[in-house]
Amino acid sequence: MPDRIRAVTLDLDDTLWPIAPVIERAERILHEWCEARAPKLARALPPAEFALYRRSLALELPGMAHDFTALRHEALRRALRHYEEDPALADPAMDVFLAARNEIELYPDAREALARLAARFRLVVISNGNADVGRIGIGQFFAAVVNARSVGYAKPDRRIFEAAGACVDLPLGALLHVGDDPDLDVRGAAAAGARSAWINRHALPWIGETVEMVEFSDLIEVCDWLGA
Repeated sequence: MPDRIRAVTLDLDDTLWPIAPVIERAERILHEWCEARAPKLARALPPAEFALYRRSLALELPGMAHDFTALRHEALRRALRHYEEDPALADPAMDVFLAARNEIELYPDAREALARLAARFRLVVISNGNADVGRIGIGQFFAAVVNARSVGYAKPDRRIFEAAGACVDLPLGALLHVGDDPDLDVRGAAAAGARSAWINRHALPWIGETVEMVEFSDLIEVCDWLGA
């Protein structure tokens, strides 16, 4: 199978870096910013409650649910207005959150693996999130970035995988998608017609429907398997 692969698509969160500590820190920094500039909002909606508020808004606005940036911005704007703060603060609040959200620590294997893969294959990001690989300092490895915000639909929708293939002018069967999520990444890519690689860093059991895929414990194993 490796000899048929001509490009590699990569998930970001929990594939190239652990996301939970990043989001926890970004939420804390945003809340502290709100405490200083929108105290009524901060008192009413600490991070856990604001997360619930965002989720309820996603149900109310399903057309926006795939776009995490737009959804958070709208949640901030509405909450600021509701708690009698200036809704214009939503813009600088988003700047604060996104700056913190893009301060990540790569997994130890990630940078070496990206360099090895990029030397042999065209790499494309496929992400549902709002990380900015240029801001993070790894943009040079990627030929294209496809995310839910830019294309209008999220993994596991096959159209986001098709958009990635179009970026490098390749059919889905020539792509290997590498990601950590069994549903969004592995099953999503397989259903779309791409090859699937599961990054299983924590030796978790596979649960649910079985699909054709290859399993690796880290990205260096992917490089070795591909001969990169």
